[in-house]
Amino acid sequence: MRPCPSPPVFVCCLLLSAPVFGYLGDRHSRKAALSIGILLWSGAGLSSSFISPQYSWLFFLSRGVVGIGSASFSTIAPTVLGDLFVRDQRTRVLAVFYIFIPVGSGLGYVLGSAVLQLTGNWRWAFRVMPCLEAVGFLLLIVLVPDPPRGAAEKQEEAALGDPRSSWCEDVRYLGRNWSFVWSTLGVTAIAFVTGALGFWAPKFLFEARVVHGLQPPCLEDPCNSQDSLIFGILTVVTGIIGVVLGAEAARRYKKVNPRAEPLICACSLLAAGPCLFLALILARVTLLASYSVVVPRCRGTAEALQITVGHVLGDAGSPYLTGLISGTLKAARPDSSLQSFLSLQYGFLGCAFVLALGGGCFLLTALRLETDQARARQPGSGTPDSKDAESQALLSGTGSVAEDL
Repeated sequence: MRPCPSPPVFVCCLLLSAPVFGYLGDRHSRKAALSIGILLWSGAGLSSSFISPQYSWLFFLSRGVVGIGSASFSTIAPTVLGDLFVRDQRTRVLAVFYIFIPVGSGLGYVLGSAVLQLTGNWRWAFRVMPCLEAVGFLLLIVLVPDPPRGAAEKQEEAALGDPRSSWCEDVRYLGRNWSFVWSTLGVTAIAFVTGALGFWAPKFLFEARVVHGLQPPCLEDPCNSQDSLIFGILTVVTGIIGVVLGAEAARRYKKVNPRAEPLICACSLLAAGPCLFLALILARVTLLASYSVVVPRCRGTAEALQITVGHVLGDAGSPYLTGLISGTLKAARPDSSLQSFLSLQYGFLGCAFVLALGGGCFLLTALRLETDQARARQPGSGTPDSKDAESQALLSGTGSVAEDL
């Protein structure tokens, strides 16, 4: 049985720094925070390629710094896009943004593998990546504006004279915003399932191949198998298809129903639950079956809290829980390839029920959506700081970037 993972330094640092960047993004220049983030992770990645093996703790520290830099984009970039585009434009732009997350992860593996084959040294992969990140940094500085918070809703005029709320007040507001609470729990359910599948699905596929007699058992790690590569490709491809179809369906359905987004999320999860359940059950028979409700002043904090809750209650613990269930079941049975497969199969079954719970959370989000959206659009809910005043003056000279929702 594959051992349970140790808490990655990258994820831990990302979780700890996401609320910090959310706080900074709600009160200071978001463009500056994004610039600091990309400099942090590119610099840490480049420096880690020169660390010798006897200083392995420095390598882990550099991975933590990469996580801190990544937190800036995870929390702040969606809020900038939300203030630059509205309606159908916002849906399309955010869809493109989220498409490139799995695509970028997949291309990172491909590029890293190619560099390793060409140079014979994995360190060169960490030296090539900063070149691409430098291009991204220049594009950020030259092309990306820093709009005032709430610019898309045209709330900046009413916001400039209001007192700024504290971080604790923002958190209390988000705790009373039920659309945010239920959608965060829905996202957490997705993170829980993807975390468990991402860690254990390749082993599950391997054990299924062994049960079908397609592959001999693996008695010692590492095991030579293409299951991880196949699962990764499927994740990238289906991720792209899912984002494109979901965004287009939401754009079209929203013309007749303002609750389109949470309803589509709910339907997707409620449909995915039975599909996952059937794939797990049928894997023993056939292997083919297995393959803006928040006010502008605290959207950065909202994004940070959603990331933190999603990871802490989702993919940070689901691999452990799945491995614990599987290991406990296997310990009580004879040691065989079939029992290894069945124990992991039963460990996965809980994910199907978590998907159903996530779908229910999104249904509850739909019930509260219009009420919370109306509250978020009330005057005086923007961010009253000097940076927004400067941004407003700049945008007023070049024309508005968006129209009223």
